[in-house]
Amino acid sequence: MSCHENKNHVQTEGKKRVLLMGNPNVGKSVIFSTLTKKRVITANYSGTTVTAMKGELVQAKPEAVLIDVPGIYSLKPVSKAEEAAMTMLNEGADVIICVLDATNLERNLQLALELKRKETPVIFLLNMMDVAEKKGIQIDDKKLSSLLQAPVIPTVAVKRKGFNRLIAEINKVISGREHGKQAPLTDAMPPVLIGEEVQTYIEYEESWTDKWERWTIQPKTGLPIAILAVLLALAFVVGAGKAVRSVFFLPLLNNYYIPFMERLAGNWTTEGTALYSVLVGEFGVLIKAVEWPIALILPYVFLFYIVLSFLEDSGYLPRLGILIDGLLRRFGLHGHSIIPISMGYGCAVPAIIGTRAASSLKERLIISALVSLAVPCIAQTGAFIALLGDHSFVLLLAVFLVSFFVMFISGAVLNKFLKGTLDPVLIEVPNLLVPSASALWKKVMMRTKHFMIEAEIPMVFGILFAALTIETGALTHVSFILEPLVVSFLGLPPEASVALILGVVRRELAVLPLLGMDLSLAQMFVGSVVALLYIPCMSVFFVLIKEFRIKWALSISAATIILAFVVGGMANYLIHFFQWMALGGGF
Repeated sequence: MSCHENKNHVQTEGKKRVLLMGNPNVGKSVIFSTLTKKRVITANYSGTTVTAMKGELVQAKPEAVLIDVPGIYSLKPVSKAEEAAMTMLNEGADVIICVLDATNLERNLQLALELKRKETPVIFLLNMMDVAEKKGIQIDDKKLSSLLQAPVIPTVAVKRKGFNRLIAEINKVISGREHGKQAPLTDAMPPVLIGEEVQTYIEYEESWTDKWERWTIQPKTGLPIAILAVLLALAFVVGAGKAVRSVFFLPLLNNYYIPFMERLAGNWTTEGTALYSVLVGEFGVLIKAVEWPIALILPYVFLFYIVLSFLEDSGYLPRLGILIDGLLRRFGLHGHSIIPISMGYGCAVPAIIGTRAASSLKERLIISALVSLAVPCIAQTGAFIALLGDHSFVLLLAVFLVSFFVMFISGAVLNKFLKGTLDPVLIEVPNLLVPSASALWKKVMMRTKHFMIEAEIPMVFGILFAALTIETGALTHVSFILEPLVVSFLGLPPEASVALILGVVRRELAVLPLLGMDLSLAQMFVGSVVALLYIPCMSVFFVLIKEFRIKWALSISAATIILAFVVGGMANYLIHFFQWMALGGGF
């Protein structure tokens, strides 16, 4: 067995093994979450599952483990995720649940027929029947069952329809009552003919959803819609986040929490001592550990996750990919790459792991480099909003424009110098759906909880390190060494050196220390640009090593450091040049 196969092996500890398979974007993750009561991130686009998820199958008799296999179109893999899926299938199973999209049945039947040629019993779930009916598609599930020689269960996964029958069918197979009754399908009609046999189309009046589906992929209407969506999303996150901070978090912090902690620290030690400063001083760990992640960043993180989850579950992101497919191809990517890139605005780690669904190593490397270099994670975005949002919305937009510009230039350079080709890929275009409120809320809460767990502990250590460097005088020595770069070239105050040090731990820590400094708008912008392009945080560095080995991780880190200072210095000098011109210089 190869190393790759070992990595993808999923242990079931002697329990029955049930595989959940299907094309990308057929609702597998929703079904897995329902059948196992295990919360997973679901989305209305392909590529949500790139590694195996397993969970105890509820109501299974005997006990069984359900494995959510990465989505594939056929049993001929073309990506790392699809290779992992084939490995799981070749390891064997007691039964396969194959999910079919009722709105795209013919396309799904290719995989269905290939699975039926295997020795393993198959149960078919005909999902999204409600959407198919709205589109005038009627499917004879009994006839389809006869042609496939296997059970076919109509379902609406988001409404949990059809799951009782599914559990009953699974139990029949794993208990042995139906064992061996399914023979491999050796002679079957082509998918197109099966579709013609079981599907009936009726006329229906075009709905507003149908119109929006058409408008969002046509350049003349799609591009204005995309620009409007981005501006509305940013306005919602910034505006509502500032309101929540000013009305709730900051008064609670300044009027109650900080005075309480100062009194508490005063009972333990004397004001003015090093210990007192470490606890509640400029970088006091008891203050900043709550102020930075909760009072400053959490409102923006929570609201951003609402927006991102809505865009995911509505199926809009792949449509955006179609609109910018031509642009992305200029630097070695295609429209489908918008999915892992958009994930990077949440966190770079799942975005880099998500590149396993890419069709070539070159594409994986380019996406991972761009996400590590110029895509701010949600915590860093929240820090940018906290720093710039109260002063200049234009400068906040400018930071994201710098991000897009650097991504475009860097992508073009990587595309030219990296060896490899861009394999053609069909972009999955899901139906536009109204997201389920309960599913949306669960996803937002799960992501917010994950953020608090992942961000809080490294941030506490970073704050403690900053406090100790200040109290021991180490910051003075570091500032002296970095002064030519930080002060002379970037135009920032000497104490900004601490932000560069902390940025290695977490990217938002390269921004948050700037909040307590008396900076001009120009210095805020330069500091934000440097932090945007600065070295990936430790968790991203380690996942780069895991996915591509240390050589690539070190190359990305070195490139980000150099680019951050070069672009930051250029921004500083350009700002001063324009200020000089505005004051009549040179005339």
